[in-house]
Order: sequence, then structure tokens, then C-alpha cells
Amino acid sequence: IMLNSALALSLLLIAVSSNLAMAIKKEKRAPQTLSRGWGDEITWVQTYEEGLYQAKKSNKPLMVIHHLEDCQYCQALKNAFAENEDIQEMAQNNFVMLNLMHETTDKNLSPDGQYVPRIMFIDPSLTVRTDITGRYSNRLYTYEPQDIPFLIENMKKALRLIQTEL
Repeated sequence: IMLNSALALSLLLIAVSSNLAMAIKKEKRAPQTLSRGWGDEITWVQTYEEGLYQAKKSNKPLMVIHHLEDCQYCQALKNAFAENEDIQEMAQNNFVMLNLMHETTDKNLSPDGQYVPRIMFIDPSLTVRTDITGRYSNRLYTYEPQDIPFLIENMKKALRLIQTEL
């Protein structure tokens, strides 16, 4: 009888520990492919159309980041973006987020050309906010890593504009 209960107990322990291991594995989420390194905690939409739909539905602005994998300026901005807690938190909670490695058919998203990196804001009424610009007059919607504080201000501006205009 002793042997049976010891066997039963060890089988129980094995079952519990393998379930625990599976639970721990589940907790460490696989990196989100849609984040492409811009922030794995952020929920990203897959397409511009989905972004517009979610923005309208959730009444949050859509933030569209145009970038390319082999662009050093995009990589630098991506790293600064991903490391900044304020940006990550705002992006996660207050925005519909989309990052694209291709141009959309919507010409409103490239008012001054198709360059990367380029960040545009679209409000829930589906208006592209061409008035929310970066620091550079030749490429209005580009940001560099040192412009992160400026980008944070523009994110806050995009949120304020919704409150004032609705």
C-alpha cells in the first residue's frame, strides 16, 4: 500500500509540475509578429483598413508608422520608440497602432512624399491629421531618435484634438 501511494503521489507531482511548466511557457508570450520590434506589449492591427475600423469603433486615434527593415533611420527610431515607456504605454492604451513596411493606396498618408520613417495620425472621424508634424520642414512626418519627446507631445496632441473636436 505504501508503494502505491508513493507512486500515486509522484505521478501527481509529475502531472502538476508539467502543467506548471506549460503555464509558465504560456506566460512568456511569443514576440508578436505584427510589432516588428516597435513594442511587443502593444496590440497592433494588421492593415490600414482594420486600423481605420478600430479607430472609429474605439474612438481612439490611429497611429501609422511607415518603415522599412533595411533603413538605418527606421531601425534607430524603432529602438528609441520601443525603449520609451511613455510611448509604449500611450500606444498600448490610447491608440490604435499600425506599422507598415509598404505604402497604402491612401494618398492622404503621404501628403509630402513616400519616405521612411514616417508617422501619421488619423483621428476617429477618419481624418488624416496633416497638422500633426515633426520638426523637419522637408519631411514633415519623420522623426529621429532624439525627437522622441517631440513625438510624445504629438501623441498627446492627437489625443487632445479628439477631446476638443467631438
